[in-house]
Amino acid sequence: MALRKMRFAIFGNIYQSRKSANIQKILACLDEHDAEVCIERRFYDYLVSTGRIAEGSVGLFDDSLFEADFVISMGGDGTLLRAAGHVGSKGTPILGVNMGRLGFLADVLPSEIEEAIASLYDGNYDIENHTVIQAEADGRPLQGPSYALNDIAVLKRDNASMITIHAEVDGEYLVTYQADGLIVSTPTGSTAYSLSNGGPIIVPCTGTLCLTPVAPHSLNIRPIVIPDGTVINLTVESRSHNFLIAVDGQSEKCAEGTSLTIRKAPYTIRIVKRSGHRYFSTLREKMMWGADSRG
Repeated sequence: MALRKMRFAIFGNIYQSRKSANIQKILACLDEHDAEVCIERRFYDYLVSTGRIAEGSVGLFDDSLFEADFVISMGGDGTLLRAAGHVGSKGTPILGVNMGRLGFLADVLPSEIEEAIASLYDGNYDIENHTVIQAEADGRPLQGPSYALNDIAVLKRDNASMITIHAEVDGEYLVTYQADGLIVSTPTGSTAYSLSNGGPIIVPCTGTLCLTPVAPHSLNIRPIVIPDGTVINLTVESRSHNFLIAVDGQSEKCAEGTSLTIRKAPYTIRIVKRSGHRYFSTLREKMMWGADSRG
């Protein structure tokens, strides 16, 4: 009996042409494996308009309307976050091809594409299950995205004064933050916005979340790490009577007094890692962690 063809769904960056420069290489490699390929419509239209692929040469899909064995994200970590948002609870493993500068999540280099795809067929890869968090406003989903792989942040609007954030964890009062905002990050997001605000680096799959204040008014307020099974409740006071909630960087306005609930989502995002991949070596290489700059 013939083996079923592998199916791949491809997401990509449409804003920087160099980040799609290797699409022909990926498509040629998948064609050698007789794979079924479809491309997200926005990326497909961009590739056709820039002459990188011929119209009708591959299938296409909109948003989350795809079924695949693997997702390939072509770009940087931002592209992978967007792909993860469309994968959602499907559980489709995501292979991140790094076409940008840092690529902490998307860690396959263009020169490694053929080897990475071959490893998918050989079964020579690992899967990391990354925690996702979700937000509700007054017990209802947000108007925009509600699920985050990196972080959910409560922030002041524009040039407004700092906001007051009353925080509870599992119904127990934690603290009142006087700050420009508060970041709730997963281990995945600990090396992103949270880190830039003084939060700790958290190793993936450790079952924790971190609350990191943004420009706190008090020097006594520090980031705190809590179990990811806890439920976080936030209420906000603001002189402008509204504030922003940003879910993996996509923000929407909320009215003062809105009760926000942040908790672990009922699914994880599955990231493909090459066998032998080591987190700490990535940390040292990508972020120069521990590097000694002295002469």
